[in-house]
Amino acid sequence: METWDEGNNKRNSTVKKMNIKLILLTIIFNASVISAQIGGKHAYEFLNLPASARITALGGNLIGVQDEDVSLALSNPASLNFNMHNRISFSQNFHFAGISNGYVAYGRTFKKIGINAHFGAQYINYGDFSSADIIGTQTGSFSAREMAFVIGASKKVADRIQIGANLKNVFSNLESYSSYGILLDFGLNYAKDSSSFMISFVVKNLGAEITTYNGVRFGTPLDIQIGISKRLKYLPFRFSIIGHQLQNANIRYDDPNKQNEVDIFGEVVKENKFSNTVDNIFRHIIFNGEFMLGSKENLRVRFGYSHLRRKELSLASFRSLAGFSAGFGIKINAFKLDYGLGYHHVIGATNHITISTNLSKFFKKL
Repeated sequence: METWDEGNNKRNSTVKKMNIKLILLTIIFNASVISAQIGGKHAYEFLNLPASARITALGGNLIGVQDEDVSLALSNPASLNFNMHNRISFSQNFHFAGISNGYVAYGRTFKKIGINAHFGAQYINYGDFSSADIIGTQTGSFSAREMAFVIGASKKVADRIQIGANLKNVFSNLESYSSYGILLDFGLNYAKDSSSFMISFVVKNLGAEITTYNGVRFGTPLDIQIGISKRLKYLPFRFSIIGHQLQNANIRYDDPNKQNEVDIFGEVVKENKFSNTVDNIFRHIIFNGEFMLGSKENLRVRFGYSHLRRKELSLASFRSLAGFSAGFGIKINAFKLDYGLGYHHVIGATNHITISTNLSKFFKKL
């Protein structure tokens, strides 16, 4: 027969694990760039975080650009090209409450077979937490971390068409719970020429959990995207329009706590269906732009806007810059420094820093 102490210890352990689950789910929900309607429902939500400061400054997404920035291959593997050969990039994004995520990437071109490849590691650290029993007595501490190892390749299959794919091995450790998954990204770029106009199609995070946290499969954060990018002929400026979460028709958040508005006669104001439809359409779209200044484009000024982020993370009673982002990039000798500022909430913004360089300038035979 089970003793009172044994039963009490089991109850304490069960309560502790339930509290841990609630805390971790809350952290994942708040850390993700995907909002309340579509976020918090899947494992590995950290995969949707921007890979570099440049992407943060451009609204959190950039799929229609092919240049020397090797970090772009995580957003769209079809963006891999020979200009990324021997490029290496280090990024660190500082979130709220000590949460941080980063990405390290390296690009390589294999000319004999016409393949462009990249290798990377994407990670997030949620920090350390104190664990406690049912009466609040601290019993120790635990951590929560996730990481994805990425390998990808691209190849030009026609004069204007390039395709690519990423393979991701994802490891998640949340207290005593762990999960392992395998995911794939697929990308296609149609370019009129190398820099002027591009249409992109991307399927991200297609896969499954191989091992689960507790026997329940949460699924992966699938995201289907289409984007266009255009560099203006007489102005050093490129803009992009990106449609994301296209596999979900409705991504508006149905707030159960929302109070009905009433007019001066006390009648409930009916929702405007047309206005809601327009709002839903714009939640699927990210707008961004980038000025490329100087004869060698050594200075770049960027901005972006995500309507989804603004509608989900702004407060009705306070004005804020939620949904807006900005940043810059500057080249100093052999190094490029990028800074991105992404506004998520009235309390502030995330700060993203990226340093990249071409290893061929240091190792001639590499």
